[in-house]
Amino acid sequence: MRIALVGVGLIGGSIGLAARERLDASVTGYDASPEALEVARERGAIDRGCATIAEGVSDAEAVFVAVPVGMLPEAVRGVLAAAPPDCVVSDVGSTKRAIVAALGDARFVGGHPLAGAETSGVEHARADLFDGATWYLTPTSSTSGILYERLHRLLHGLGARPVAIEPEVHDTVLATVSHLPHVLANVLVSQAARTLAAGGERLPATGPSFRDATRVAGAPSAIWTDIYVSNRDAIAARIDDTIARLADVRDALRDGDAGRITGWNDGAAEDRRRLLEAQLAGGPLFELRASVPNRPGVVAELALELGRAGVNITDMALYPAPDMSEGVVAMWIAGEAEAGRAEELVGQLGFPVARA
Repeated sequence: MRIALVGVGLIGGSIGLAARERLDASVTGYDASPEALEVARERGAIDRGCATIAEGVSDAEAVFVAVPVGMLPEAVRGVLAAAPPDCVVSDVGSTKRAIVAALGDARFVGGHPLAGAETSGVEHARADLFDGATWYLTPTSSTSGILYERLHRLLHGLGARPVAIEPEVHDTVLATVSHLPHVLANVLVSQAARTLAAGGERLPATGPSFRDATRVAGAPSAIWTDIYVSNRDAIAARIDDTIARLADVRDALRDGDAGRITGWNDGAAEDRRRLLEAQLAGGPLFELRASVPNRPGVVAELALELGRAGVNITDMALYPAPDMSEGVVAMWIAGEAEAGRAEELVGQLGFPVARA
C-alpha cells in the first residue's frame, strides 16, 4: 500500500513506522520542517520526504493528515485537491465537528487515535503506539463505503481498534475523558505551586497521586490551544458539571457527613470498575453478514449504529454483487453476546443479516 503523511511528528511518525514494519507499505512524508522530514527518514518512518503536499499525495492510496487542529481544514483541502480520486483521506485531530462540517468529500473520513505520550516529535515515534488503542472514525452519509473499509482494515493493520462515532458525540466524549483532564492537571499544578510559594516552602517530593493526576499538565500550547478553542463549548460544559460535583463534595466535607463521603468514594470505585471492564471486553470472534443496497452512506450507517451501541467491529469486508446493485458487508464482532446485539441492531435497520 502507498501511504502519505502530512505532518511527521509523534503521531504521523508512528503511523509511518507501523505501516512500513507491519504492512510493508511505502510511505511518503511532507512536513513544514525539513529537519523533521530528515529525522523521519533516518528513523525509518518514511521512505522519502517531499517538498510539497501535492508531491507527497499524488499517487497515494491513503493519506493521514497529522497537523495541529487549527491547521487541519486548509491542509485537508490541499490533500483532497491533489490526491487521486480513489484515495482515502483522514486526519488525527482530537476534535471532529469543525473539520467534518467544513468538508463534504466522499474520500474524507475524520479520525482520532486515542494514543500519544507526554513527549512530542518524530524522534519519539513508535511502531507500537497504537497497539490496542481505540481509533475513532466519523463517517457520514456521503462517505465512500469502499474507502471506509480500506481505512478500517488499514487501522487494524497498525494495531488499533477503529470505532465509528458521530462528530458531535466524539467531541462531547473527548471533552470529558481527554480535554477536561488536561484542564484539571493545569489547575492542580498551578494551585500547588502557588500554595507552596505563598508559604515560602520549597516544592516537596510529590506523591504518586499528584504525579499521576498532573502527568499531562502544560502540554504543548502549539497543539492544545487549538484543541481548547475548537471544542470550547463542550469543555466549558464539562467544567460546569465538574464545579457542581466538587461543590457537592465540598458541602459534605464541611458538614462532616461521613456517610455521604463514603457513598461518593465507593461510587467512584464502582464507576472505575465498570469503565475498566468495558475497556477489557472481548471474546471469540463471530462473523455477521448483512445484505445491503449499493447506496452512499450505507456502510457508515451500519458502523455508526453499532458504534452508538458500544459494539466494536473488529474487522469488516465488502462483497459487492456483480451488477453492483447490492452487496454484503461482513463484520467480525468479539463475544457472542456482542454479536447477538449487533445482529439485532442491523436487523432493526431493515437489512437482512445472518451469522456466517
